[in-house]
Amino acid sequence: MSIKQESQRMTLSVTFVILATVFTVCLITSNIFVPRTWKLWSLPLQLSGAVVIFPISYIVNDILTEVYGYRKAQLVIWIGLAMSGFVALMAQLVTMLPDPIYPENKAVAESFDSLFRLVPRSTIASLVAFVVGSNINALVMSKMKIASKGKGFGFRAILSTVAGELTDSLIFFPIVFIGTMPLKAVFSIVLTQVAAKTLYEILILPVTAAAVRKVKKIEGIDTFDNGISYNPFRLS
Repeated sequence: MSIKQESQRMTLSVTFVILATVFTVCLITSNIFVPRTWKLWSLPLQLSGAVVIFPISYIVNDILTEVYGYRKAQLVIWIGLAMSGFVALMAQLVTMLPDPIYPENKAVAESFDSLFRLVPRSTIASLVAFVVGSNINALVMSKMKIASKGKGFGFRAILSTVAGELTDSLIFFPIVFIGTMPLKAVFSIVLTQVAAKTLYEILILPVTAAAVRKVKKIEGIDTFDNGISYNPFRLS
């Protein structure tokens, strides 16, 4: 790696900051969207509202790992989780505030409290599930890139997403929904969610691949994680 490339890896570029921001917003909003389940057309299946936006976080994770490497991807994951925890804490504090003065505002306050009292539970589940799932996603992506000498991005992106999303969902949805719906329904939503997110990844893959090529060109780097530590708690 050239001196220029090494210097760029040690700094946070505008492109990197934009990707990190998108990742963090997707993670926070997905925790808010989780409780809103919906039926999948006429099928006896349902999905969480988080499926609308959460897969984008895994796509951004793939881009970060592919371009900047595992360590930078980990930095963004921890920032996202810290901000998600902050929002959950603030939401909990707001639900504990006194009732509004005017009766016409009470229905809005009750709806807000009903939704956001679930956010801390979703966030705790996310803290556990996403750390594990995103690490597996980034690890598979990183290891396969080295093994394939950088070829086959599409295959690596899909396989890493399946591995990460499956792990994530197997941890996340039981924590969030057990006690609020039958066990069979919980595991049904796990499988449906993973299938939907994987299909999402496949459909948007041309856009993801184009984004990777564009970011590599802008940054002038293409990182291979040779000889690094895959300890998720080590950020340097």
